[in-house]
Amino acid sequence: MRYYVSLEPDSQAKPVVVDLIELPSGALEARIDDRPVELDVAYLGAQLSARVDGQVVDLTIEGSPPEVGAVASGHRSYVRVESERMRAAEQAKKTNAGPGDRVVKSPMPGRVVKVLVAKGDVVEVGRGLVVLEAMKMENEVRAKVAGTVAEVHVTPGATVEGSAKLVTLA
Repeated sequence: MRYYVSLEPDSQAKPVVVDLIELPSGALEARIDDRPVELDVAYLGAQLSARVDGQVVDLTIEGSPPEVGAVASGHRSYVRVESERMRAAEQAKKTNAGPGDRVVKSPMPGRVVKVLVAKGDVVEVGRGLVVLEAMKMENEVRAKVAGTVAEVHVTPGATVEGSAKLVTLA
């Protein structure tokens, strides 16, 4: 698993890339910024003792990722630790609102069951806009960006094709 560790509180600081691979024996293979590192870790309850390139470090972790407090050999630091999965999930949540995101389209052909907004409504990211029925399943189409409903293009009972305009946000 790849981790990105920022040792500075500054979010613009370049993170250290740490790759950890658990071997079938249970041992860890480690690389820091693509440099192989000899690593041996022993868990001692809430603490762990790590031998990194021959140097022993006793480590206590406080909090939970991504913001973690670490006490290493009596010295306290605050670090940011993100796995590749955490970064991918965060990136998926972020929305760069382009003009195409303001026009909400049907993800599939179906029948409009409910229209949950009206012209002039203010909507937040994730708010339900329209309920579509497709293959006997109801699917709520949600806003990808915040905005004000400029136009509703469908009415309950209407049949729509995939990629049909449902709602336009301003």
